[in-house]
Amino acid sequence: MRKKTGLIHTGVFAILILPFVLFLPSCRRGPAQKQEKVVLYCSVDQAIAEPVIAEFEKQTGIEVSARFDTEASKTVGLVQRIRAEAASPVADVFWSSEIFHTMRLAHEGLLAPYNGPATKDWPALFHDPEGKWYGFALRARVIAYNTQRVPRDQAPRTLEEVLQARWKGRLVMAAPEFGTTGGDVASWFAHYGFERARAILQALKANRVRLVDGNSTAVRMIATGQADVCFTDTDDVYAAQRNKWPVAMNHLDQGGDGPLVIPNTAAVIKGAAHPELAKQLMEFLLGEKCEQMLAQSDSHNAPVHPSLAEQFKMYAVSKPLKVDYQKVADQLPTAIRTAGEILR
Repeated sequence: MRKKTGLIHTGVFAILILPFVLFLPSCRRGPAQKQEKVVLYCSVDQAIAEPVIAEFEKQTGIEVSARFDTEASKTVGLVQRIRAEAASPVADVFWSSEIFHTMRLAHEGLLAPYNGPATKDWPALFHDPEGKWYGFALRARVIAYNTQRVPRDQAPRTLEEVLQARWKGRLVMAAPEFGTTGGDVASWFAHYGFERARAILQALKANRVRLVDGNSTAVRMIATGQADVCFTDTDDVYAAQRNKWPVAMNHLDQGGDGPLVIPNTAAVIKGAAHPELAKQLMEFLLGEKCEQMLAQSDSHNAPVHPSLAEQFKMYAVSKPLKVDYQKVADQLPTAIRTAGEILR
């Protein structure tokens, strides 16, 4: 009888302990199974950025939750989200296709300093003194034209030439409120001064310039013959040429002093929820592999790494505009407001 009682007690004990035994392995597995994600806000064209993100994930095993902007609100939409989320940031890293809004975020105290192995000896022109942003993978502002409607020897090569009466009704440009066009217009204010920049905008208005949603839309209108000339970036022309559209380009030379060159920028968001993952993503974005991929992509960005610059010198700008990027960033609100008053 005592044996039977012992068996009963043993059975009861086994039943009671079984849930805990089953639970323990799941506790051990839980943390290992949990995969933290680094959140990336990215205004680079999704088709260009996704292979870079995939390569980072492959090399590190870190998953990236990427959020992109629309063509119509390029960069500005994500910048506004970063501002709105400042008290409780969602993004860990901001990869922008331009520099001026990034600089303004840094000035507003929304970006965190970053220094790592990849940032050693970074060109002074392309980084914040406190490490709050880094520029890489350059594009240039250009004048694109339809090769079937504009002979090569007659295509405009300077901003001043586009203001001539012969281009009246033949020009389109992206709305200055968004994307790189706003920075380009702001560079006119920084380079020429307020009065001359305002006169340029008035001349564009007199030439009946049409405003469209983005640079890619402007190039598409050139390719389809809806216009003859547009302001855009090198990457949009390279994309058009890949599609075998009748589009060529000259650099948007400002008064003989060269075109504006615009870097991509990478920055860590202040208060990022995943700072260690953010550091690893920054190291990759600022590394040679990333610039190599962007140079080889349809965007054909010119690298800033000396080891790659010679290899991809066909995409370099021989005479870029000597510009104080901070001065251009400071002029951005005035430029956008003035352009809106004149061109709308």
